[in-house]
Amino acid sequence: MVGYDPGVQGAALSPEEAALAGSCAGMVTRALISPLDVIKIRFQLQIERVSSQRPEGKYWGLFQASRCILTEEGLSAFWKGHTPAQLLSVCFGAVQFASFECLTEVVHKTSQYDSQTAGVHFVCGGLAACSATVACQPLDTLRTRFAAQGEPKVYRNLRHAVSTMYRTDGVLTFYRGLAPTLVAVFPYAGLQFFFYNVFKKLLGPSPKGSNSGGNLRSLVCGSGAGVISKTITYPFDLFKKRLQVGGFEEARAHFGQVRSYRGLVDCVVQIAKEEGVQGFFKGLSPSLLKAALSTGFTFFWYELFLNAMHNLKESQ
Repeated sequence: MVGYDPGVQGAALSPEEAALAGSCAGMVTRALISPLDVIKIRFQLQIERVSSQRPEGKYWGLFQASRCILTEEGLSAFWKGHTPAQLLSVCFGAVQFASFECLTEVVHKTSQYDSQTAGVHFVCGGLAACSATVACQPLDTLRTRFAAQGEPKVYRNLRHAVSTMYRTDGVLTFYRGLAPTLVAVFPYAGLQFFFYNVFKKLLGPSPKGSNSGGNLRSLVCGSGAGVISKTITYPFDLFKKRLQVGGFEEARAHFGQVRSYRGLVDCVVQIAKEEGVQGFFKGLSPSLLKAALSTGFTFFWYELFLNAMHNLKESQ
């Protein structure tokens, strides 16, 4: 079971083991869902309408965008920014799950609340994700820029991107979009853990017992939790992506119109004025598909690795 569970028999897993399981889960999941992430980011950054009925911009549908990217940039384009994205997933997964396990244990030992309730998981999941976001935001910004650039490339590799961004805009450029990220990540991650907890309890314990993570139940519950939480908090993810590519306009020129935003409020106002309410949900389709797969696989692999380590400790 995800989170501190005093009812589990045997030696408790340490924060280091939770971090290892979280980082491994993030690494495997990232490799699988990277193409959807690239397409989602392209949709989010497009100023023109994303619609197959009234195509205006470069991309207007999931399959059309896939064909376009494949034809113009090759198969490897679906893994653009994969190195910083993998670093992000490994780092984020480690910090988030280690923090979550520690927070739920603290709640159990210092309060009257049950550490396995959905409400506790919402609060602890949100706080854990915020700590991971602050730690990993520079990697997220790098991932977004690599996924956003077309051909010819502005950044040749990760080292070149870091040096160029630091020399041009200073260290704060790595934290562009942090405000909307923190505003969105608490409810997003909190709702993920909340609904995962709810769905797992609705389905009941698996046949092999409460510690048999990494099965189909984890995948199904995680996918449902990912879809619900992403739908509710999606606009903030779009604001973050728009802000992260500020000062990166030359790499976006041949994709269509580009915009500069002075901050979060200006970004929201400009999108509402020029693109309407539907502009806040550009890229929602690939994002929901990605959320279902990424959240489902993350919990699937996390529980699988936790279970493997638990069984190893029991055997010793």
